[in-house]
Amino acid sequence: MHIPFGTTGMSLDCDLSKAEVLESQIGTLKAEATEDELVLKAMANPYGGTKLSELAKGKKTATIIISDHTRPVPSKHILPFMLKELREGSPDIKISLLVATGFHRATTKEELVNKVGQDIVDHENIVIHDCQDAASNVEIGVLPSGAKLVIDRVAVETDLLVSEGFIEPHFFAGFSGGRKSVLPGVCDKVTVLGNHCSKFIASDGARTGILDTNPIHKDMVAAAKLAKLQYIVNVVIDEEKHVAAAFAGDPFAAHEAGCTFLKGYCKVKPQQKGDIVVTSNGGAPLDQNVYQSVKGLSAAEAAAAKDAVLIISSRCNDGSGGEDFYQMLKNCASPQALQEEVLATPQEETKPDQWEYQILARILCKHKVIFVADPAQKTLIEEMKMTYASDVNTALKLAQEIKGADAHLVVIPNGISVIVEP
Repeated sequence: MHIPFGTTGMSLDCDLSKAEVLESQIGTLKAEATEDELVLKAMANPYGGTKLSELAKGKKTATIIISDHTRPVPSKHILPFMLKELREGSPDIKISLLVATGFHRATTKEELVNKVGQDIVDHENIVIHDCQDAASNVEIGVLPSGAKLVIDRVAVETDLLVSEGFIEPHFFAGFSGGRKSVLPGVCDKVTVLGNHCSKFIASDGARTGILDTNPIHKDMVAAAKLAKLQYIVNVVIDEEKHVAAAFAGDPFAAHEAGCTFLKGYCKVKPQQKGDIVVTSNGGAPLDQNVYQSVKGLSAAEAAAAKDAVLIISSRCNDGSGGEDFYQMLKNCASPQALQEEVLATPQEETKPDQWEYQILARILCKHKVIFVADPAQKTLIEEMKMTYASDVNTALKLAQEIKGADAHLVVIPNGISVIVEP
């Protein structure tokens, strides 16, 4: 069986007749029209019944929150139509495109051109959000968690706030898209850190595919409502990152419909939880570091029996993906000690990347992790309290030595493409 790893992949050579293989059905998702046609149809029939052109009537200014360089949103098939509709409703409207960088670095001009096209870069007013710049952000309320809601002035000082984005499973927010354009998209660091606090990350509701009982999602919805987000265009993309379905209109109804649609393709459920679970982080470019690989590991965690051995295939050619993330795992006395330290951290003292090492520590407290990575990362993997293996077959042999040759095996070829249901 092919297991993604970098650009080449690896072959898992074992008898799968008694194993369970859990795969999403995204590969079967076929668009019924062109990308442009799908978006236009969604915008012509918006959830809530109000078109963007109607919302724009009488408005002097509008802000469109757009995705940054880290998200594969096909913006070239969304933004031109949103801009056109806004100007149909209000010909003289002044529009700003606000790049939702969240906690990421600033998007470069070259990356913007690749994402939205040269014409939009040349002719539209584009503002790149900076969560570290207190002067560019303004407090507008308090979230259910108690965290201050501080967001970009460009999102606040506008007559109409709308956004574009895409929906995919998310390992602690449930799903991406919708309300995430606001939080963390255009929020100050104080709000992002408050939302990603240890108490919320520890919640059983803060898992892939869960919204109803998810405290992180609840905060995000409140942020979007306080910010007066009025309209979205969100898409679901296929394996080639092309628009496969589109949802527009009311930010909450459209997002919910998109999540429900996607879940039908992504949900999987093991008949028996695995004593050994093999997964990957989807191959390049998604498996470039350990930080990103926590997503794939969280899928393995959800399919694992007590004291299971988890195997992840992730090349990690760029190393850890975050110095603080690496140092916290390297320097802790044990994953248990790190978990206790994080859980004792008050919301207002949440540290950058705390959520990532909290989730990895949680997994390591429950399971042994064998990490298949680039040989150059062997020492780093071991320093981060995991076992290194050069390939998946070597890793499986090690796991069977621990759990036994008859241990129940669950294989999730692409851990970031599935929602493992309990």
